Amino acid sequence: MQPINTALCSFGMSGRVFHAPFIAINPHFNLYAVLERSKNLATEKYPDIKIYRTPEEMLDDDAIELVIVNTPNYTHYEFVKKALLAGKHVVVEKPFTVTVKEGEELIELADKQNKKLSVYQNRRYDSDYKTVKKILDEKLLGDIVEAEFHFDRYSENLSTKAHKEIPGAGTGALYDLGSHLIDQALQLFGMPDSVFADIRIIRPVSKVDDYFDLLLYYPALRVRIKSSYLVREPLPGYILHGSKGSFIKPKTNIQEIMLQAGKLPGTKDWGVEPESERGLLHTEKNGKIIREYISSEPGNYGEYYNAMYDAIRDDKAVPVSAEDGLNVIKIIEEALLKRL
Repeated sequence: MQPINTALCSFGMSGRVFHAPFIAINPHFNLYAVLERSKNLATEKYPDIKIYRTPEEMLDDDAIELVIVNTPNYTHYEFVKKALLAGKHVVVEKPFTVTVKEGEELIELADKQNKKLSVYQNRRYDSDYKTVKKILDEKLLGDIVEAEFHFDRYSENLSTKAHKEIPGAGTGALYDLGSHLIDQALQLFGMPDSVFADIRIIRPVSKVDDYFDLLLYYPALRVRIKSSYLVREPLPGYILHGSKGSFIKPKTNIQEIMLQAGKLPGTKDWGVEPESERGLLHTEKNGKIIREYISSEPGNYGEYYNAMYDAIRDDKAVPVSAEDGLNVIKIIEEALLKRL
Protein backbone atom coordinates (compact mmCIF):
# COMPACT_ATOMS: atom_id res chain seq x y z
CA MET A 1 0.00 0.00 0.00
CA GLN A 2 0.99 3.63 -0.48
CA PRO A 3 2.98 5.19 2.39
CA ILE A 4 1.13 7.70 4.55
CA ASN A 5 2.26 11.27 3.88
CA THR A 6 2.83 12.71 7.36
CA ALA A 7 3.32 16.29 8.55
CA LEU A 8 4.80 17.56 11.82
CA CYS A 9 3.42 20.73 13.41
CA SER A 10 6.83 21.66 14.84
CA PHE A 11 10.45 20.56 14.76
CA GLY A 12 11.56 21.16 18.34
CA MET A 13 12.75 18.36 20.60
CA SER A 14 9.50 16.43 20.28
CA GLY A 15 9.49 16.44 16.49
CA ARG A 16 13.23 15.98 16.12
CA VAL A 17 13.66 13.24 18.75
CA PHE A 18 10.39 11.40 19.36
CA HIS A 19 8.61 11.50 16.01
CA ALA A 20 10.73 12.18 12.92
CA PRO A 21 13.25 9.32 13.40
CA PHE A 22 10.50 6.69 13.70
CA ILE A 23 8.45 8.06 10.81
CA ALA A 24 11.51 8.40 8.57
CA ILE A 25 12.65 4.78 8.94
CA ASN A 26 9.17 3.28 8.63
CA PRO A 27 8.44 2.23 5.01
CA HIS A 28 4.70 2.66 5.67
CA PHE A 29 5.17 6.41 6.21
CA ASN A 30 6.62 9.32 4.27
CA LEU A 31 7.98 12.20 6.36
CA TYR A 32 6.42 14.66 3.96
CA ALA A 33 6.19 18.10 5.59
CA VAL A 34 6.89 20.18 8.68
CA LEU A 35 5.61 23.50 10.00
CA GLU A 36 8.50 25.86 10.79
CA ARG A 37 7.59 29.52 11.15
CA SER A 38 10.99 30.94 10.20
CA LYS A 39 13.74 28.29 10.37
CA ASN A 40 14.65 25.36 8.14
CA LEU A 41 16.01 22.95 10.74
CA ALA A 42 14.19 19.90 9.38
CA THR A 43 15.84 20.12 5.96
CA GLU A 44 19.27 19.73 7.56
CA LYS A 45 18.34 16.13 8.45
CA TYR A 46 15.63 15.49 5.88
CA PRO A 47 16.53 17.40 2.68
CA ASP A 48 13.38 16.35 0.79
CA ILE A 49 10.90 17.46 3.44
CA LYS A 50 8.51 20.31 2.60
CA ILE A 51 8.58 23.39 4.83
CA TYR A 52 5.39 25.30 5.52
CA ARG A 53 5.26 28.67 7.30
CA THR A 54 1.62 28.68 8.40
CA PRO A 55 -0.78 25.97 9.60
CA GLU A 56 -3.33 27.00 6.98
CA GLU A 57 -0.84 26.54 4.16
CA MET A 58 0.14 23.10 5.44
CA LEU A 59 -3.41 21.89 6.02
CA ASP A 60 -4.42 23.00 2.51
CA ASP A 61 -2.04 20.39 1.05
CA ASP A 62 -4.28 17.53 -0.04
CA ALA A 63 -1.31 15.15 -0.19
CA ILE A 64 -1.02 15.14 3.61
CA GLU A 65 -2.98 12.33 5.27
CA LEU A 66 -1.67 12.41 8.84
CA VAL A 67 -0.82 15.43 10.99
CA ILE A 68 1.27 15.17 14.17
CA VAL A 69 0.24 17.88 16.64
CA ASN A 70 3.37 18.29 18.77
CA THR A 71 2.95 21.94 19.74
CA PRO A 72 2.61 23.47 23.26
CA ASN A 73 -0.16 21.94 25.39
CA TYR A 74 -2.51 24.92 25.25
CA THR A 75 -2.56 24.78 21.42
CA HIS A 76 -3.54 21.10 21.11
CA TYR A 77 -7.27 21.73 20.90
CA GLU A 78 -6.93 24.41 18.23
CA PHE A 79 -4.46 22.48 16.04
CA VAL A 80 -6.31 19.15 16.28
CA LYS A 81 -9.63 20.80 15.44
CA LYS A 82 -8.17 22.54 12.38
CA ALA A 83 -6.50 19.33 11.17
CA LEU A 84 -9.69 17.27 11.57
CA LEU A 85 -11.75 19.91 9.76
CA ALA A 86 -9.16 19.81 6.97
CA GLY A 87 -9.82 16.08 6.60
CA LYS A 88 -6.61 14.78 8.17
CA HIS A 89 -6.01 11.91 10.54
CA VAL A 90 -4.36 13.23 13.72
CA VAL A 91 -1.81 12.13 16.30
CA VAL A 92 -1.63 14.59 19.20
CA GLU A 93 1.06 14.69 21.86
CA LYS A 94 0.08 14.18 25.47
CA PRO A 95 -1.70 15.74 27.21
CA PHE A 96 -4.60 15.26 24.80
CA THR A 97 -6.18 18.61 25.68
CA VAL A 98 -6.19 21.03 28.60
CA THR A 99 -9.82 20.40 29.58
CA VAL A 100 -12.30 17.54 29.45
CA LYS A 101 -14.73 19.72 27.49
CA GLU A 102 -12.14 20.28 24.74
CA GLY A 103 -11.37 16.57 24.55
CA GLU A 104 -15.02 15.59 24.28
CA GLU A 105 -15.55 18.06 21.45
CA LEU A 106 -12.56 16.70 19.49
CA ILE A 107 -13.70 13.09 19.92
CA GLU A 108 -17.11 14.03 18.56
CA LEU A 109 -15.53 15.91 15.65
CA ALA A 110 -13.21 13.03 14.73
CA ASP A 111 -16.19 10.70 14.64
CA LYS A 112 -18.16 13.14 12.48
CA GLN A 113 -15.22 13.56 10.09
CA ASN A 114 -14.59 9.79 10.06
CA LYS A 115 -10.91 10.38 10.86
CA LYS A 116 -8.51 8.60 13.21
CA LEU A 117 -7.53 10.53 16.34
CA SER A 118 -4.86 9.16 18.68
CA VAL A 119 -2.81 10.46 21.61
CA TYR A 120 0.94 9.87 21.45
CA GLN A 121 1.61 8.14 24.76
CA ASN A 122 5.09 6.94 23.85
CA ARG A 123 5.93 5.88 27.42
CA ARG A 124 3.67 2.85 26.97
CA TYR A 125 6.47 1.62 24.72
CA ASP A 126 9.31 2.17 27.20
CA SER A 127 11.12 -0.94 28.40
CA ASP A 128 10.42 -0.23 32.08
CA TYR A 129 6.65 0.03 31.68
CA LYS A 130 6.51 -2.94 29.30
CA THR A 131 8.37 -5.02 31.89
CA VAL A 132 5.98 -4.00 34.68
CA LYS A 133 3.01 -4.81 32.46
CA LYS A 134 4.43 -8.25 31.71
CA ILE A 135 4.90 -8.97 35.42
CA LEU A 136 1.28 -8.01 36.08
CA ASP A 137 -0.09 -9.84 33.03
CA GLU A 138 1.61 -13.02 34.24
CA LYS A 139 0.14 -12.43 37.73
CA LEU A 140 3.52 -13.04 39.36
CA LEU A 141 2.65 -10.86 42.36
CA GLY A 142 -0.83 -12.18 43.08
CA ASP A 143 -3.49 -9.57 43.85
CA ILE A 144 -1.93 -6.10 43.76
CA VAL A 145 -2.60 -4.09 46.92
CA GLU A 146 -0.20 -1.16 46.47
CA ALA A 147 1.70 0.48 43.61
CA GLU A 148 3.88 3.57 43.41
CA PHE A 149 5.13 5.16 40.17
CA HIS A 150 7.77 7.91 39.99
CA PHE A 151 8.91 10.22 37.21
CA ASP A 152 11.49 12.40 38.97
CA ARG A 153 14.13 14.82 37.78
CA TYR A 154 16.75 17.08 39.28
CA SER A 155 16.98 20.61 37.95
CA GLU A 156 17.41 23.79 39.98
CA ASN A 157 16.91 25.83 36.82
CA LEU A 158 13.94 26.41 34.57
CA SER A 159 13.44 24.73 31.21
CA THR A 160 14.77 26.56 28.16
CA LYS A 161 11.29 26.02 26.66
CA ALA A 162 9.62 29.22 27.85
CA HIS A 163 6.08 27.99 27.18
CA LYS A 164 6.57 25.30 29.85
CA GLU A 165 7.46 27.79 32.57
CA ILE A 166 4.84 30.52 32.12
CA PRO A 167 1.70 30.04 34.25
CA GLY A 168 -1.28 29.26 32.08
CA ALA A 169 -3.54 26.57 30.72
CA GLY A 170 -1.91 23.14 30.56
CA THR A 171 1.42 24.07 32.13
CA GLY A 172 3.21 22.41 35.03
CA ALA A 173 4.53 18.99 35.94
CA LEU A 174 1.10 17.41 36.37
CA TYR A 175 0.16 18.02 32.74
CA ASP A 176 3.68 17.29 31.49
CA LEU A 177 5.03 14.26 33.37
CA GLY A 178 1.80 13.41 35.15
CA SER A 179 0.12 12.60 31.83
CA HIS A 180 2.52 9.68 31.38
CA LEU A 181 2.13 8.24 34.86
CA ILE A 182 -1.64 8.65 34.97
CA ASP A 183 -1.99 6.94 31.59
CA GLN A 184 0.11 4.00 32.75
CA ALA A 185 -1.85 3.65 36.00
CA LEU A 186 -5.15 3.71 34.13
CA GLN A 187 -3.94 1.14 31.62
CA LEU A 188 -2.88 -1.24 34.38
CA PHE A 189 -5.65 -0.69 36.93
CA GLY A 190 -8.53 1.20 35.28
CA MET A 191 -10.27 4.36 36.47
CA PRO A 192 -10.11 4.91 40.24
CA ASP A 193 -13.04 5.60 42.56
CA SER A 194 -11.49 8.84 43.83
CA VAL A 195 -8.31 10.93 43.83
CA PHE A 196 -6.19 12.69 46.46
CA ALA A 197 -3.75 15.35 45.26
CA ASP A 198 -0.87 17.35 46.65
CA ILE A 199 0.41 19.70 43.91
CA ARG A 200 3.07 22.27 44.76
CA ILE A 201 5.80 24.61 43.60
CA ILE A 202 9.01 23.61 45.41
CA ARG A 203 11.75 25.49 43.54
CA PRO A 204 12.12 29.23 44.27
CA VAL A 205 12.63 29.95 40.55
CA SER A 206 9.52 28.11 39.37
CA LYS A 207 6.14 29.72 38.71
CA VAL A 208 4.35 26.49 37.70
CA ASP A 209 3.90 23.28 39.69
CA ASP A 210 7.07 21.18 39.77
CA TYR A 211 5.93 18.61 42.34
CA PHE A 212 2.88 16.40 42.61
CA ASP A 213 1.76 13.46 44.70
CA LEU A 214 -1.47 11.80 43.59
CA LEU A 215 -3.16 8.90 45.33
CA LEU A 216 -5.66 6.92 43.28
CA TYR A 217 -8.21 5.01 45.35
CA TYR A 218 -9.52 1.61 44.20
CA PRO A 219 -11.65 -0.83 46.24
CA ALA A 220 -8.69 -3.05 47.23
CA LEU A 221 -5.76 -1.07 45.86
CA ARG A 222 -3.96 2.24 46.28
CA VAL A 223 -1.81 3.66 43.48
CA ARG A 224 0.51 6.59 44.22
CA ILE A 225 2.05 8.58 41.36
CA LYS A 226 4.73 11.13 42.15
CA SER A 227 7.05 13.57 40.47
CA SER A 228 9.52 16.13 41.75
CA TYR A 229 12.12 18.32 40.08
CA LEU A 230 14.34 18.16 43.18
CA VAL A 231 15.29 14.48 43.34
CA ARG A 232 19.04 14.20 42.84
CA GLU A 233 19.28 10.54 43.86
CA PRO A 234 16.99 8.45 41.62
CA LEU A 235 14.23 6.49 43.30
CA PRO A 236 12.70 3.33 41.82
CA GLY A 237 10.34 4.20 39.00
CA TYR A 238 7.94 1.40 39.85
CA ILE A 239 7.19 -0.26 43.19
CA LEU A 240 4.46 -2.90 43.26
CA HIS A 241 3.32 -5.06 46.17
CA GLY A 242 0.86 -7.92 45.91
CA SER A 243 -0.50 -10.84 47.91
CA LYS A 244 2.36 -13.06 46.76
CA GLY A 245 5.29 -10.71 46.30
CA SER A 246 6.90 -7.45 45.19
CA PHE A 247 8.51 -5.99 42.08
CA ILE A 248 10.82 -2.97 42.16
CA LYS A 249 12.06 -1.46 38.91
CA PRO A 250 14.31 1.56 38.17
CA LYS A 251 12.90 4.29 35.95
CA THR A 252 14.77 4.26 32.66
CA ASN A 253 14.54 6.33 29.49
CA ILE A 254 16.95 4.32 27.38
CA GLN A 255 15.31 5.20 24.06
CA GLU A 256 15.37 8.91 24.84
CA ILE A 257 19.05 8.63 25.80
CA MET A 258 19.80 6.81 22.55
CA LEU A 259 17.86 9.34 20.45
CA GLN A 260 19.53 12.32 22.14
CA ALA A 261 22.90 10.71 21.40
CA GLY A 262 22.00 10.59 17.71
CA LYS A 263 21.39 6.86 17.45
CA LEU A 264 18.74 5.74 15.00
CA PRO A 265 15.87 3.38 15.86
CA GLY A 266 15.91 -0.01 14.20
CA THR A 267 19.58 -0.59 14.95
CA LYS A 268 20.89 -3.56 16.91
CA ASP A 269 19.92 -3.61 20.59
CA TRP A 270 17.50 -0.69 20.14
CA GLY A 271 15.62 0.03 23.34
CA VAL A 272 17.48 -2.63 25.35
CA GLU A 273 18.30 -1.57 28.88
CA PRO A 274 21.65 -2.34 30.52
CA GLU A 275 21.62 -5.22 32.97
CA SER A 276 22.15 -2.74 35.81
CA GLU A 277 18.59 -1.48 35.28
CA ARG A 278 16.89 -4.83 35.80
CA GLY A 279 13.92 -5.05 38.13
CA LEU A 280 13.92 -7.06 41.36
CA LEU A 281 11.23 -9.73 41.64
CA HIS A 282 10.64 -11.21 45.10
CA THR A 283 7.67 -13.55 45.05
CA GLU A 284 6.33 -17.07 45.28
CA LYS A 285 6.38 -19.15 42.12
CA ASN A 286 5.32 -22.79 41.83
CA GLY A 287 5.36 -23.11 45.62
CA LYS A 288 8.91 -21.72 45.98
CA ILE A 289 10.07 -18.31 47.18
CA ILE A 290 12.22 -16.61 44.56
CA ARG A 291 14.22 -13.38 44.69
CA GLU A 292 15.83 -12.56 41.35
CA TYR A 293 16.57 -9.76 38.91
CA ILE A 294 14.44 -9.83 35.77
CA SER A 295 15.77 -8.73 32.38
CA SER A 296 13.70 -5.91 30.93
CA GLU A 297 11.53 -6.07 27.85
CA PRO A 298 12.98 -4.06 24.93
CA GLY A 299 11.30 -0.73 24.28
CA ASN A 300 10.36 0.60 20.87
CA TYR A 301 8.36 3.75 20.13
CA GLY A 302 8.17 2.54 16.53
CA GLU A 303 5.48 0.07 17.61
CA TYR A 304 3.14 3.01 18.02
CA TYR A 305 3.52 4.05 14.40
CA ASN A 306 3.16 0.49 13.15
CA ALA A 307 -0.21 0.39 14.90
CA MET A 308 -1.17 3.82 13.50
CA TYR A 309 -0.54 2.53 9.99
CA ASP A 310 -2.85 -0.43 10.61
CA ALA A 311 -5.47 1.94 12.02
CA ILE A 312 -5.41 4.24 8.99
CA ARG A 313 -4.97 1.71 6.19
CA ASP A 314 -6.91 -1.26 7.64
CA ASP A 315 -9.39 0.62 9.85
CA LYS A 316 -8.10 -1.04 13.03
CA ALA A 317 -8.15 0.56 16.46
CA VAL A 318 -5.60 3.32 17.08
CA PRO A 319 -2.78 2.38 19.50
CA VAL A 320 -3.85 4.99 22.07
CA SER A 321 -7.45 6.12 21.84
CA ALA A 322 -8.65 9.67 22.30
CA GLU A 323 -10.91 8.27 25.03
CA ASP A 324 -7.79 7.09 26.88
CA GLY A 325 -6.38 10.60 26.54
CA LEU A 326 -9.64 12.06 27.82
CA ASN A 327 -9.56 9.83 30.92
CA VAL A 328 -6.13 11.23 31.78
CA ILE A 329 -7.52 14.77 31.61
CA LYS A 330 -10.45 13.72 33.82
CA ILE A 331 -7.96 12.63 36.51
CA ILE A 332 -5.93 15.85 36.12
CA GLU A 333 -9.04 18.02 36.45
CA GLU A 334 -10.14 16.06 39.53
CA ALA A 335 -6.67 16.39 41.04
CA LEU A 336 -6.58 20.15 40.46
CA LEU A 337 -9.97 20.50 42.14
CA LYS A 338 -8.75 18.55 45.19
CA ARG A 339 -5.21 19.90 45.42
CA LEU A 340 -4.02 20.77 48.90
